[in-house]
Amino acid sequence: MVFKIQTLNSISVAGLERFPRTLYEVASEIAHPDAILVRSHNMHDMTIPDTVLAVGRAGAGVNNIPIGALSRRGVPVFNAPGANANAVKELVLTGMLLAARNIIAASAYVAALRQTGDELHRAVESGKKQFVGFELPGRTLGVIGLGAIGVEVANAALALGMRVIGYDPKITVRRAWQLSSGVQQAVNLDDLFSRADLLTIHVPLMPETQNLVNGYRIGLLPKGAALLNFAREGVVDDAAAIAALDSGRLRTYVTDFPAPELIAHPKVVCLPHLGASTLEAEDNCAIMVAEDLKEFLENGNIGHSVNMPQASLPRTRPHRISMIHANVPNMVGQISAHLAHQELNIADLLNVSRGEFAYTLIDLDAAADARTIERIRTIEGMLAARVLPVLEN
Repeated sequence: MVFKIQTLNSISVAGLERFPRTLYEVASEIAHPDAILVRSHNMHDMTIPDTVLAVGRAGAGVNNIPIGALSRRGVPVFNAPGANANAVKELVLTGMLLAARNIIAASAYVAALRQTGDELHRAVESGKKQFVGFELPGRTLGVIGLGAIGVEVANAALALGMRVIGYDPKITVRRAWQLSSGVQQAVNLDDLFSRADLLTIHVPLMPETQNLVNGYRIGLLPKGAALLNFAREGVVDDAAAIAALDSGRLRTYVTDFPAPELIAHPKVVCLPHLGASTLEAEDNCAIMVAEDLKEFLENGNIGHSVNMPQASLPRTRPHRISMIHANVPNMVGQISAHLAHQELNIADLLNVSRGEFAYTLIDLDAAADARTIERIRTIEGMLAARVLPVLEN
């Protein structure tokens, strides 16, 4: 069996090399793909073939993927959380320094100088007064979102001598262990905003995070605070940020998501979505999602999926079937009944759920025939059922 992988963007070779050519065909133009690998391509406007079993995003954000539609088809969507964390962390630290030291404006001032000799030296010395900045030690950094990136940013800021306060009501145990004990916990968002000299956001864009940084909350910041957005376009109300810059409430706004009104503002530093744009991050993201796709296609195990439950069942038998279905009672019972009709023995079974979806993996002592699989597919609430490649002895 050969799996077909369609790439919608240029994917790091380091990731593509994880697909052995004896088992995989990988190309940008491919008919009837089994899986899709994507970075920034907008999949909302495309027709996704019925043959697609999984989609892998070589990055963290999945706003360009129609998650809801794919979930209803029983298609897992994988991403690479944390694979680009160091790259984004370094850019956030860069943004903090750009804001603190007025680097962009100072560089533009020098670039516009046309004097030479002593006149140039005098222009440099007289001009530098308008770019006086501040140092980071002793300043307070507010971090909203303590996932892989937020934790790294918070820990790095502490190492620079800053006070750090964080807020994340959904922080995982894993991230909590990674977070330095020196990071203070904010009571709520209002508490965090009221104390932050610099504010950085690291949350996904969802309905509840749309315009999370709005006019009211910006008004809580200490006068002259700096705002940084390396998360997602939409989590900051840009119009409110511009109004705060004009009033002097904000000193600087550094964002990775340019818009015409932001580019035109003298106190805004716009970068061209550089968050994960390092060779290392691109490699790490591609490798991580390629491994997850490979494991799902070959063994049915699910890791780092944004829409399906995590599932890992070591294979002890050559024959395995996987099923994605509604999370309702008696699904496993109905599946077992169809297998019993063929007199198949279940050697091992895993059933896990996440919200309205559930996933079942079953290892069998003998192969299920086509009629049995078709009966399973006709169960009400069954979204996808397939026979996995036979495990070689």
